Amino acid sequence: MRQSNLFSKTRKYSREFDSKNATLLTKAGFIEIQFAGVYNYLPLGLRVLNKIENIVREEMSKISTEILMPSLALFEQWEKTNRLNTVDVLLKASGANELSKTKSTNEYVLQGTHEETVTPLVKSFVQSYRDLPIAVFQIQTKFRNEARAKSGILRGREFRMKDLYSFH
Repeated sequence: MRQSNLFSKTRKYSREFDSKNATLLTKAGFIEIQFAGVYNYLPLGLRVLNKIENIVREEMSKISTEILMPSLALFEQWEKTNRLNTVDVLLKASGANELSKTKSTNEYVLQGTHEETVTPLVKSFVQSYRDLPIAVFQIQTKFRNEARAKSGILRGREFRMKDLYSFH
């Protein structure tokens, strides 16, 4: 990647943020703040993020297998596990994240965690104790309604996270 091809530039002056990392990353042209806790990753920032993910992925692949699970889950799946009341307000907010009814009257929830999805998935493949242990991981965008999303990219409302699920 050539500097001349980047549309983002370093800035002499940038708005001061509550977190030093947000201020420095914005000045350096790595991120652009959309609003508190939500960021646009510019070419250099995305490149760093991808490199970190690839290092994590390479190390995790030594002990487990990567999968990718959907961000959406059926409402009833969360009701069954009695964890629906633990779902963050952000996941029930109005707009695109709202629990919505489709023509088929299914209700959906935006998952902040995937225990409700991975457990039946793994159960469908385990026939005997000899099939265990199983460990799977995923790297995915997560959402949280952070009360104080003022710590820059370290504590945002939208972020990348690695989850490892192991069954013994």
